[in-house]
Amino acid sequence: MSRLIECVPNYSEGRDRAVIDAIVASIASVGGVRVLNVDPGMAANRTVVTFVGPPEAVVEAAFRGSATAQERIDMRRHQGTHPRIGATDVLPLVPLEEVTLAECAELARSLAQRMYEELGIPCYCYEAAAFKPARRNLAVCRAGEYEGLREKMADPERRPDFGGAWNETVARSGASVVGARNFLIAVNFNLDTKDAAAATEVAMDVREKGRKLPDGSWARGPLKGCKAIGWYIEEYGIAQVSMNVTDIAATPLHVAYETVCRAAEARGLHVTGTEIIGLVPRQVLLDAGRYFLEKEGRPADAGEEQLLQTAVRAMALDDLCPFDLKSRIIH
Repeated sequence: MSRLIECVPNYSEGRDRAVIDAIVASIASVGGVRVLNVDPGMAANRTVVTFVGPPEAVVEAAFRGSATAQERIDMRRHQGTHPRIGATDVLPLVPLEEVTLAECAELARSLAQRMYEELGIPCYCYEAAAFKPARRNLAVCRAGEYEGLREKMADPERRPDFGGAWNETVARSGASVVGARNFLIAVNFNLDTKDAAAATEVAMDVREKGRKLPDGSWARGPLKGCKAIGWYIEEYGIAQVSMNVTDIAATPLHVAYETVCRAAEARGLHVTGTEIIGLVPRQVLLDAGRYFLEKEGRPADAGEEQLLQTAVRAMALDDLCPFDLKSRIIH
C-alpha cells in the first residue's frame, strides 16, 4: 500500500478565478500530487483545495501553493465573511494510508518553518503539530484575525511559532496556521432566515463548546467534536450554521444534521438544506442513507447507489447547487 496524505489548504480568495487557477496550477505542478477538489466561495471570499499524494510531494505542493497565494493575494484588501488570518489561512495535513498523525505533525512543523524562512510568512502550528497545548485549537491561533496580527506579533505570548517582526511582507501575506489533523467534514446548514445572529444562537445551541453563561461557566452543546458559528451569506441570501465535524466517529453527519434541525425548529427556524465544503467520505453518506431509510420505515439493505442518493435527498445536499457524487466523495 502506498504512503498517502491529504492536504486541504484554505486560501483567502474565492472570487478571482485567475488567482485560484494560479494557486491550483502551482500545486498540480508537483509530480505525484492529485488535485481532487477546488471549492471557491464568493461570499466567504475563500477557496478550499483538496489534494493527495506521497508525503514529500504533498508538502512541496503545499509550499508552492502558499508561495503563489503570497504573490497573488494582498490581505490589506481582503474582505470576506469567514474568519481568516492570512492569504494561505489554514494548511492542514491529514494522514490517509501508511502514515501516522505524528508523522504529519512533524511534516507540518517543518513546512511552517520553511514557509517562514523562505517566504517570510509567519506561521502558527495547530492541532497535532501544536507546540503549545492551547494552540491545538485553530480558533486560538486565528484569534484577532488578520486585523489583530500586528498586535499579536508584538506580544511574546501570542506571536507565531515561526515569525519575527511585522513588515511589508507580513502586511501583504498575513500569517498561516499549519498543522496536522484527522479527517473532518466542513459543512454549512442552510436556514430559512437572513438573520446571522439567529444562526449564531443555533450554532451555540449545538456545538460542543456550547455557550458562555452569565456566571462565566459554559453550557456545553450535544455535538461532540463539532465547532460551529453562524453567519449570513450574501451570495445565497441566507444565514447558515457553519460547522466543522472534527470527530466523525463521535458525531456522524446525519446526527449533526438532525440536531441542527431540532435546534433551529426550537427557535422557529427551519433547515432548508446542507452545503458540503470540499469532500466527504463515502462511508459517511452510506451511513446517513441507511439511517434515513430506516427512519422512513424502508428496508436499509439497499444498494450503495440508493443509499447515497437517499443521503443527498434527506439532507438536501443539492439545496444550493448540484451535488455530484462522483467528484465530491473520497473513498
